Amino acid sequence: MKIGILREGKTPPDKRVPLTPQQCKTLLNVYPKLEIEVQSSPIRCFSDEEYLEQGVTVKEDISSCEVFLGVKEVPVDNLLAGKSYLFFSHTIKKQDYNKKLLKAVLDRKIRLLDYEVLTEANGARLIGFGRYAGIVGAYNAFLTFGKRHQLYDLKPAHLCEGKLELMRELKKVNLPNIKIAVTGNGRVANGVLEILEEIAIRRLSVDEYLNNTYDEASYVQLTPVDYNLRCDGSSFELFHFFKHPEKYKGNFKRFCTQTDILISAAFWDPKAPVLFTNTDMLEEDFKIKVIADITCDIDGSIPSTIRPTEIDDPLYDFNPTLSKEEPAFSNERNVTVMAVDNLPCELPKDASREFGGHLINRVLDFIIKSDREGVIERATIAEAGELKEGFKYLEEWVRN
Repeated sequence: MKIGILREGKTPPDKRVPLTPQQCKTLLNVYPKLEIEVQSSPIRCFSDEEYLEQGVTVKEDISSCEVFLGVKEVPVDNLLAGKSYLFFSHTIKKQDYNKKLLKAVLDRKIRLLDYEVLTEANGARLIGFGRYAGIVGAYNAFLTFGKRHQLYDLKPAHLCEGKLELMRELKKVNLPNIKIAVTGNGRVANGVLEILEEIAIRRLSVDEYLNNTYDEASYVQLTPVDYNLRCDGSSFELFHFFKHPEKYKGNFKRFCTQTDILISAAFWDPKAPVLFTNTDMLEEDFKIKVIADITCDIDGSIPSTIRPTEIDDPLYDFNPTLSKEEPAFSNERNVTVMAVDNLPCELPKDASREFGGHLINRVLDFIIKSDREGVIERATIAEAGELKEGFKYLEEWVRN
């Protein structure tokens, strides 16, 4: 088999890679009959020379490869008919901006696999950049809070050499007795907690968070049971909530009066209740002033997330009275929003190493040898011009 590592073609450019130079060398040693070709790139976090030093072929034309690995969506014009591709396609939620991409995949009889749906048989995800999204998102939350209140000044994460320097920067953080709410309990949230633990912020139960005051910074981790109620009044059931989110109503508003920083790290289903509304933000006791929306669902569960932001310009203010964006830190009554939608790109080398490690240990053997556990089959969105069984729900959307 010949695997090709694609040059990232999306704008703004993504510096991450699916496999580092050292990981490519490891694969070539483990699988003697495997070939790897890396498409030349001036922007990735590991240079062409670093791949060449590990004995990996680097060239411009890698069209002879059978399987192509990327990170972000491949530009439609670059998709080669009849090949297999593995990247984050951002199509499974019917994202309109990628409808053209999925149409091209079907028209060109491409086999499309998506990292997002690489799962165990029980549905647990195998791979992702979530941990580093959480790490950088939480770091940016404290960077934002320090700037807003002129308490300290953190170096932007993307200017840090890596995670070690980022962690050293956190020693500058000096917080008053604020309260921080974190939503979620998956990989992203776990990354957030790494930062909170590094700063040694006190963890509270929901009851303590809502009813007590403290003379130090503190936080609560919230899962869906903490901010959703069944409409029929019966007890909350997690799997029922995942299957029927429309049968629940929101109960997050009680946290809005106690929270200074909100770090959103939970998956949100568009059928589920929102956390709060623009109207809620206008109430006198609405306290949140900094929102780090790692999930970055535009017009989603958080009304102030009206657009994604970029690494070089990560912040804006949301004026709840006018329901519009204003410059960051322009008015004390505004809420400052961090909504970078590609956070792991701020630490591309660290994020790529971890991602590539999972790819090698948990996925690639199923591609190179045999899909003995059905991992690749479950992650295949389209093949031979047809949507696969688990993705037939996209048929009407993509064809119209």
